[in-house]
Amino acid sequence: MVTAEHVSDFARDGAVCIRGALTDAEIDLARRAIDANLVDLSPGAKRASQTDDGAFIEDFCSWQRISELTEFIRTSSAACIAGQLMASRRVRFFHDHVLVKEPGTAQRTPWHQDIPYYNVEGSQNVSMWIPVDPVPRAVTLEFVAGSHRGPWYMPRTFLDEQARWFPEGSLAELPDIAGDPERHSVIGWELEPGDVVCFHMQTLHCAAGNPGPDRRRVMSLRFLGDDMVHAPRPWVTSPEFPGLTERLPAGVEMDDALFPVLWGS
Repeated sequence: MVTAEHVSDFARDGAVCIRGALTDAEIDLARRAIDANLVDLSPGAKRASQTDDGAFIEDFCSWQRISELTEFIRTSSAACIAGQLMASRRVRFFHDHVLVKEPGTAQRTPWHQDIPYYNVEGSQNVSMWIPVDPVPRAVTLEFVAGSHRGPWYMPRTFLDEQARWFPEGSLAELPDIAGDPERHSVIGWELEPGDVVCFHMQTLHCAAGNPGPDRRRVMSLRFLGDDMVHAPRPWVTSPEFPGLTERLPAGVEMDDALFPVLWGS
């Protein structure tokens, strides 16, 4: 499924769409995994939208307790796809992230990078965005092409734009992406179940709300390649991994039961 063009596009843009990457059976399993997660949310789950619109529900790190999620992560071709994109000899699982925007959700997911929220460092990584419902272009995930090669930008809370991780002024603020389209090339794709979008953890991305009429259920899986190492942070990471800093020193690979090797050797 992964072509040389996919690999070069991922390296150039920090995001790529692979059409028909997953089979109908794999998507059916992913759909059942998301639905099982929604009826058994973890303590880390949150509503990421205002209370006066539709629901945007997120949950993290449920793979060890949701059997359908465990099965998908271990048996689907997702890790193989990630390994080929990263040109990594081995693929380690990082975490799962379920994102569901119900019809009528006005809340946007603002422009951000994922890596400032994480406790890992390195260049070989892939986040895989796996929709189990059709996703129109208007509500899909969007990216600033090439932004994975740029700096970190100030991470802020999504609902009230507070700088809770870094002191004000310590990192560059987000550029005016919409106001300078020649400088900031925005890419995104209309998607069908079976398509996957793969992006680097440092790539700037955002998504619109979901006015409807259909749901937007997504499983997002994060994968680590050969050069990714533990980077304990002085701030609270998202997701948190309690006790990990006592088990793993800084600068070593993420060799822990929470992060199994899924592909390669």
